Amino acid sequence: MNWTVVQRILGLLLMMFSLTMLPPIIFSVYYNDHSWLPFVRSFGLTFAAGVLIWLPVHRSKRDLRLRDGFLVVASFWTVLGSFGAAPLFLAPELDLSLTDAIFESMSGLTTTGATVLTGLDDLPVSILYYRQQLQWLGGMGIIVLAVAVLPMLGVGGMQLYRAETPGPVKDTKLTPRITETAKALWYVYLAFTITCMVSYRLAGMGWFDALCHAFSTVAIGGFSTHDASIGYFDSGVIDVVAIVFMFVAGINFSLHFFAWRYVSIKHYSQDPEFRAYATYLILLAVVVVATLLQFRGLDDVGDTVINGVFQAISIATTTGFTTENYAMWPAALPVMLIFASFVGGSAGSTAGGIKVVRWLLIYKQGAREVVRLVHPSAEIPVKLGNKAVQHRVVDAVWGFFSVYIVVFGIMLLAMMATGLDQVTAFSAVAATLNNLGPGLGDVATGFMTLSDPAKWISIVGMLLGRLEIFTLLVLITPTFWRH
Repeated sequence: MNWTVVQRILGLLLMMFSLTMLPPIIFSVYYNDHSWLPFVRSFGLTFAAGVLIWLPVHRSKRDLRLRDGFLVVASFWTVLGSFGAAPLFLAPELDLSLTDAIFESMSGLTTTGATVLTGLDDLPVSILYYRQQLQWLGGMGIIVLAVAVLPMLGVGGMQLYRAETPGPVKDTKLTPRITETAKALWYVYLAFTITCMVSYRLAGMGWFDALCHAFSTVAIGGFSTHDASIGYFDSGVIDVVAIVFMFVAGINFSLHFFAWRYVSIKHYSQDPEFRAYATYLILLAVVVVATLLQFRGLDDVGDTVINGVFQAISIATTTGFTTENYAMWPAALPVMLIFASFVGGSAGSTAGGIKVVRWLLIYKQGAREVVRLVHPSAEIPVKLGNKAVQHRVVDAVWGFFSVYIVVFGIMLLAMMATGLDQVTAFSAVAATLNNLGPGLGDVATGFMTLSDPAKWISIVGMLLGRLEIFTLLVLITPTFWRH
């Protein structure tokens, strides 16, 4: 393990992250909300910590290995979540405990969207902006951004990229150089954010709300500047804009890049994961709308259809925006939507969950085993499109799925041990491990009523979900530390 390299990169990344605390100061001064001081103090604290970590080893030029990349990513997300909590902890308007501040910060950075705050409508503008900015930075991954910047500082990025990017196949690069790949992803991400913001503004939001909700929509985060979330605006047009961009953000960003580069949408129709993603969301939305119409009748079909589609897309893509309290919906809809979050979005998107491509491979593997019962000697490859998937990838998917279930079970038991009922515990684990946000039971409107131990379990769940479990679990295996 190259400890000096890991320490040097961690220091550099912390110094970079400290700069993200400066924009809220500008908003505070512009809107005169008198809440700039916590951000100044937090900037100084974070930057100083980065310098102290980096300075003793700044001359180290050793190469970064894959094993070092895993440690940097896991350490940075943990440290970043802690330092990101500083403005929230220091803000007198919030009066948060350290646990609550770290919970809110980690929820933002992991794009989970679970919150312990109430009274958002009355909070200073700078704090509201900072929460949204955390989600936007966490959406594509600050590590991927660092991959585009660190090579200029003499640090290679491929190991960080492989440790950070979600999905079962992590070696596919959009461009020959990994730095250019990271930049390409961020250009696409930024373009969608700007387009989403302008669309929200044209739909009736003010510029500030449009910016903040564009941040959390494209990041599939779910934080809002209002307690009522998107439902605050009571606008079908705004709901439709959110539906479109939540759907788009749940697609593999590689497809967006190819569509932009080649000015063609054929890559979408040719991608088996996209076809599965679109099909499952359409079917889910149809079931939700049909069930709501059955129970509510045909008095207000338009609102029922928009709310049903909105909530189906929001929960299934793990965004977590709400227009209604879906936990109070009839029949099995609330639980079905929670189950949908286990699927999540596409690999390579900002969504959480297990990812559509993994479920698709599990389905194809299951179908193959059924055929093998009839033809035991047949050689039947698992295919995505016209390409056979390597056995190593299929094995990795099954391994991930198995570990995911085991981790979920352990966290569920731990949550119930803190005194939560089964519904609350189950949905709280699902909401954090899938990076969803809103749950059922006592966490339907927020996590503020949970005990500190339950909140720390949730924090671990957010990290595990954001880094797709293995990135963290690999650090506790003897093989990782063995020379």
